[in-house]
Amino acid sequence: MRRLVDYLVYVVVRVLICVVQALRPETGVAIAGRLAWLFGDVLKIRAAVVEENLAHAFPDLSPEQRKDLSRGMWNHLFLLVLEVAHAPRKIHETNWRRYITLRNEDLLVRRLLDDRPTLIVTAHFGNFEVAGFVLGLIGFPTYTVARTLDNPHIDRFLNRFRSATGQHMIPKTGGYDQIEEVLASGGTMTFLADQAAGKKGCWVEFFGRPASAHKAIALLALGNNAPVATSSARRLGGPLEIELGTTSVVDPADIDSQMGTVRDLTEWYTGEFEKMIRRTPRQYWWLHRRWKDPRKKKRKPKQAA
Repeated sequence: MRRLVDYLVYVVVRVLICVVQALRPETGVAIAGRLAWLFGDVLKIRAAVVEENLAHAFPDLSPEQRKDLSRGMWNHLFLLVLEVAHAPRKIHETNWRRYITLRNEDLLVRRLLDDRPTLIVTAHFGNFEVAGFVLGLIGFPTYTVARTLDNPHIDRFLNRFRSATGQHMIPKTGGYDQIEEVLASGGTMTFLADQAAGKKGCWVEFFGRPASAHKAIALLALGNNAPVATSSARRLGGPLEIELGTTSVVDPADIDSQMGTVRDLTEWYTGEFEKMIRRTPRQYWWLHRRWKDPRKKKRKPKQAA
C-alpha cells in the first residue's frame, strides 16, 4: 500500500512540474503571489513557527511588517520551485551569463583550482538548488550532502536535476566514508549548514538566540586542512535572475587565521549566514524550527492533591 501511495504522489508531483514548465515565467510569478497569500494568510501553514522566528529575529518590526515578510517568504518558496522546473531548459553552457551574476568569484575559484579540498557552506537561503546546478555547469562539480526523501520516486527525480550538470549527491545518513574519500582526493563538498543539530551540537548565537549547529563541518575542515567558503544564491529580480556570490573564505592553513577550533569556525559561518539573511530576509526559510532547544527540561505537571 505504501509503495502505491508513494507512486501516486510522485505522479501528481510530475504532473504539477509539467504544468509549471508549460507556464511562462511571468505567469508563474503571478501564480506564486496568489499561492503565497493562500498558504500564508488563509491556510496559515506553520504560521506560529514563522511568527515566533520573525518576532525574535526582527523585534522592531510591527505585526503587519512581519506578516508582509512572511508572505514574501512563501512567494520566494514558490518561485524557487518555478526556477528548479525551468532551469534545465533555460540555463545552458552558452547562455548562463544571461541569468547568473557572479560576485566575489575569485575568492572561491582560487580554492576550487587548488589541489586541496574545499568546503562550501550555505543556508536555506535564496535558490541553493540552482546554485549547485550552475556550479557544475560552469565546470566545478561538487559533492553535496542531502537527506534522502521518504518517497523514493521523488528522491530519484530531484537527484536527477541535482546531478544533471555534475553535482554528486551523498546521503546524509551513512555517507561519512564517501565524504572522507572526496576530501582526500581534493574534491569540493557543499553543505546546507543551518539545520538544527540537537542538544549535542555546537551551540552558537544566531539572530540573538542560541542555535545548535553540526560540528562535522568544522571538524572536516580542520582535519583535512580545507578552506571553507560561505556562499549564497540570492534572487536579484525575476525568476532565474540569481546572484551566485561568495561572502567570505577562511583557510585553516593561514597562519593569521583565528579559526583554530570547532566553535570558532561554526560561529564564523553562522555569523556570515545571518549577514546574508538580514540583507534579503524574504529569501530565508523562516518556517524552520531552527532554534528549538532540547536542552530545556520540561516541567512535570504537579500531582493533584
